[in-house]
Amino acid sequence: MTVKVGLLGLGTVGTGTAKILLDPAGRHPLVKAVEIYRVGVRSLDKPRNIDIPPDRLTTDLEAIATDPDVDVVVELIGGLEPARSLILKAIHHGKHVVTANKAVIARYGDEIFDAANEAGVYVLLEAAVGGGIPVIQPLKQALGVNRITAVTGIVNGTTNYILTRMQAEGGDFEPILKDAQRLGYAEADPTADVDGLDAADKIAILASLAFGGRIKLSDVFCEGIRHVSASDIAYAERLGFVIKLLAIARRETCPVSNEALEELQLRVHPTLVPKQHPLASINDVYNAILVEGDPIGQVMFFGPGAGEGPTASAVASDILNIAATLQSQSVAAKAEPQNPLLACTHQHYCQVSPMADIVSRFYVRLVAKDQAGVIGRVGTCFGNHDVSIESVVQIDAHGDIAEVVVVTHEVKEQNFQMALADLQDSVDIQSVPSVLRVL
Repeated sequence: MTVKVGLLGLGTVGTGTAKILLDPAGRHPLVKAVEIYRVGVRSLDKPRNIDIPPDRLTTDLEAIATDPDVDVVVELIGGLEPARSLILKAIHHGKHVVTANKAVIARYGDEIFDAANEAGVYVLLEAAVGGGIPVIQPLKQALGVNRITAVTGIVNGTTNYILTRMQAEGGDFEPILKDAQRLGYAEADPTADVDGLDAADKIAILASLAFGGRIKLSDVFCEGIRHVSASDIAYAERLGFVIKLLAIARRETCPVSNEALEELQLRVHPTLVPKQHPLASINDVYNAILVEGDPIGQVMFFGPGAGEGPTASAVASDILNIAATLQSQSVAAKAEPQNPLLACTHQHYCQVSPMADIVSRFYVRLVAKDQAGVIGRVGTCFGNHDVSIESVVQIDAHGDIAEVVVVTHEVKEQNFQMALADLQDSVDIQSVPSVLRVL
């Protein structure tokens, strides 16, 4: 049986996917059974570095989504629309779908998966998180017997590249961002990356898979890296940390019994990571996802988080999964029920803790008066709100002004924010340039 693919988009990832499918030598034998049947493009006249027969190209993307001869629609055009509508159109016409579109899945996954379940088709999205890192299918299959307690990841290559360079060069955010844009590591509009929005999309998807429930993107706390300075990087280094933008999904535990609760923590923010932590050494544009569960303990997935080859590898692997399923159904001469290890079967929404209830350690950089008693009054202010201080270090003094760095013990976010508000009102404190969470 030949599995016919309708490819929507022939950009970087679409071209990489086509290259894999057109060159089956040395790959899994099933690749030979996959045919690129039709390809949707914006322009028929654009020069391309891949040999696709002209009669297979079309600018009518909807015609591909509704073509009765197409078995699998591969959506690689990106953005919210028309990607969402084309995915739904393909599903309603009985097509399986492969997509790399984390924005669409994070926002419209409930609508898409409801439609797919009703139509009895699969929607696979390995390339939506982590580029070429295989993490979606492991969470659904190989790790599915585990009780997952946490998924923590560096899932945005642009921010990791910027923070790595800030650490290596001692530079500030803005000039390194501009250089990253010049080199092609950051978009002309870097908002989705540097403000944490891209990472929020990805952790919403990973959390849904890890914890077996749907996630509302609005429940994910999101904070970017624009306010991280060279001073913060340097102070973190002196304290034994590196700063990373982490995406965190964690099952809450009862502080008394230490038993897992039904509520989840879902957050994206720059974080001080101890140098001995597995994620601390992930640098440049690389991604890594650390999964913790029972009984497996810790397992980490590491690799390139973007690019033609890595992302195309993930797309093609999803196509092969569907091709294998269609081949087995063909042999059985009947349509089998959906494989629950490939399909999305959960219907309920996960209960997410409000950020005010999250417990974390904090790093605070203060600009304070350099005079006797100030540090003591800072400690008293924190103590009034049950914030316990792990360490206080006076870093630099300039005239009658000093920089003070405070690291707290674990504390509820609400208590910390109240203490911080009091500090900012104190006559001893000139400013609070930076507040970061500590892993």
